Amino acid sequence: MRDTVEIRWHGRGGQGAKTAALLLADVAFQTGRYVQGFPEYGPERMGAPITAYNRISRSAIRIHSNIYQPDYVAVVDETLLHSVNVTDGLKPGGAVIINTSKTTEEVRPLLKGYKGAVYTVNARAISERTLGRNFPNTPMLAAVTAVTGVMDKESFFREIRASFTHKFARKPEVIEGNMKALEAAYAAVENELEAQTCVRRSA
Repeated sequence: MRDTVEIRWHGRGGQGAKTAALLLADVAFQTGRYVQGFPEYGPERMGAPITAYNRISRSAIRIHSNIYQPDYVAVVDETLLHSVNVTDGLKPGGAVIINTSKTTEEVRPLLKGYKGAVYTVNARAISERTLGRNFPNTPMLAAVTAVTGVMDKESFFREIRASFTHKFARKPEVIEGNMKALEAAYAAVENELEAQTCVRRSA
């Protein structure tokens, strides 16, 4: 992991992008990192486009601003690809992670000429299968962690379970569903990372 990793989240109100950014910051903090997790405030209405941010670092963070040149971008709602330039400022060596049922090849034409790495995960299908409802932020949290490498897999699952145990102290029955959603998304992205690595090696 580089010294500081910057992540920008794109979603719609009610999908939990802000919650995912805050939870990622909390979990990374528990592993000894310096962190920031915050939303860009605007119209707080259901379905409106929202943006959230993470900075995760091995050293103290002195910057306090929005992130204009992220290392990674997470897109929680693929419909935003038609109206928002989600890859604006994205560093060439970074990556975009998109919640979609489409393949990387199918979504790349919507990324306004972006040539970098693209990873897809069907967060909606995973959440509906494991949680019974469309909560895409939980699978996307795992996908982002897997792609960015901001913490190792074992630490992530240990700390996220501890966080859920505290958060859902009065509803412990929802913990396992959330953990299954995270595990499924992490595994899906691991498989895609491996597949793309093999393609690059054979090219």
